[in-house]
Amino acid sequence: MAHFINDRASLVTDAIDGLVAGSGGALARLDGYPEIRVVLRAELEPDKVAVVSGGGSGHEPAHAGFVGPGLLTAAVCGDVFASPSVDAVLAGILAVTGEAGCVLIVKNYAGDRLNFGLAAERARALGRRVETVLVADDIALPDAARPRGLAGTLFVHKAAGHAAAAGAPLAEVAALARRTAAAVRTLGIAVSTATIPGSKPEPRLHEGEAELGLGIHGEPGIERIDLPRADALAERMAARFPAPIAGADRLALLVNNLGSTTALEMAVLTKAVLATDLGRRVRLLLGPSPVMTALDMHGASLSFLALDDVLEAALLSETPVTAWPRARILRESIVRPLPEGVAGGPAPAPSRDAVVAARIEAVGRALIAAEASLNALDARVGDGDTGSTFAEGARAVLADLDRLPQADPAALCRALGERLERATGGSSGVLLSIFFAATGAALAGGADWPAACAAGVARVREIGGAGPGDRTMLDAAIPAVEALATSGLGAAAQAARAGAEATAGMERAGTGRSSYLAGKDLKGHPDPGAVAVATAFEALALGSK
Repeated sequence: MAHFINDRASLVTDAIDGLVAGSGGALARLDGYPEIRVVLRAELEPDKVAVVSGGGSGHEPAHAGFVGPGLLTAAVCGDVFASPSVDAVLAGILAVTGEAGCVLIVKNYAGDRLNFGLAAERARALGRRVETVLVADDIALPDAARPRGLAGTLFVHKAAGHAAAAGAPLAEVAALARRTAAAVRTLGIAVSTATIPGSKPEPRLHEGEAELGLGIHGEPGIERIDLPRADALAERMAARFPAPIAGADRLALLVNNLGSTTALEMAVLTKAVLATDLGRRVRLLLGPSPVMTALDMHGASLSFLALDDVLEAALLSETPVTAWPRARILRESIVRPLPEGVAGGPAPAPSRDAVVAARIEAVGRALIAAEASLNALDARVGDGDTGSTFAEGARAVLADLDRLPQADPAALCRALGERLERATGGSSGVLLSIFFAATGAALAGGADWPAACAAGVARVREIGGAGPGDRTMLDAAIPAVEALATSGLGAAAQAARAGAEATAGMERAGTGRSSYLAGKDLKGHPDPGAVAVATAFEALALGSK
């Protein structure tokens, strides 16, 4: 896999330099590359307790991204997924710790415990007051002797940073940090592992599989499962959380993106988690955001914190650190009624016209039957969904056939336009809606069907910006409505088909996805939208006999 790096040896130092340079003077770094990589606030407050954390890189924005007022005073960065050295941690402590002392927040991994622990001892020997807080929030293995430190560590950062910023003494800052660490639990889920820049990982999961209860270093999960729907996954994960979370009546929830999960997926998962019994007790929501990642892992983690008034105030306190996911008090979702006119006003009264109904049915059945062939055609020049788009619109119209004003041509066109706009995706649905709206307006003004259809096509040309020769549905629709005015439906169907077939010889598309393709990729393949229009006119002509 390709990555935007110089080389693996300078990966972390280059990233730190980029972070510091982009901070606008808010951050600094210690000299000492490459062994010592410490990010610290540019302006220190030696009369206040320093809050220091860190660990392996690859979890960005944690940890260096959370250096700032109300959060960390300094972050010590190791290599990717590797603990920083004792000297690096000691340098970080000594650089920021004054008489008020330092709280050192450590994730429960062997390397971090040893290196941060020894650095703390050396700092104490040099006269610094240092309190160490260990975070072990992972619940993947309920009976694990040493649970890992995961994204719940960020709650501890915020609680300690808030107390330190308020001027609390070292003992109080450390006590609040430990209380927070004891009250938080985390569980992760992923469908892919992490890719260390410069390496090529072997796939570990099959399509449709996921790993439940994994850490933040690309290690396997505790359990491999078939990935269920988001709501079922949320229920399964929520059921794993033990005390103190299971018994709390007020919770904070951090929904953490492990690296490459899309924003859409994260929003769906957040909704699903909030709908669980545990989720209904959430008062403060943080995220969904990538805050403690595992490089590009496609996954997420849920961190629940049992709240009290002090912790809630700490999480709600402001910080200028841009990467921090602001806590929000959950409220009832606000749903406002649609503005008048969006849905077309009151629905017209249904009416019955056997001829009109037969023609609509003929067109609908023809477009549904052509779904696969139109999709196949569109796969050559577009994204392969033209057939599904028209078929979905046809199904929506046929489902509402008995509720349509079949005997009122103008109202019928308006109703068709509204249904197609709602049911038909992409630009095709909008263009069809424009056509029927303009056609209906012309009919209401006294025009006959040929003139009204011509008005509809003219409006599509005006708004859509396409014209003859642009390889669109208009290449079939324009000759069809011209023939309709002089020679009737049969001639219109023949003209539409001829226009559609002519698009196969056009090596340039004026609009749509086809406009980005080379002529050699277009030649010989008719435009699927034009073919759909020809199919509709042919069905109309057959239904009129």
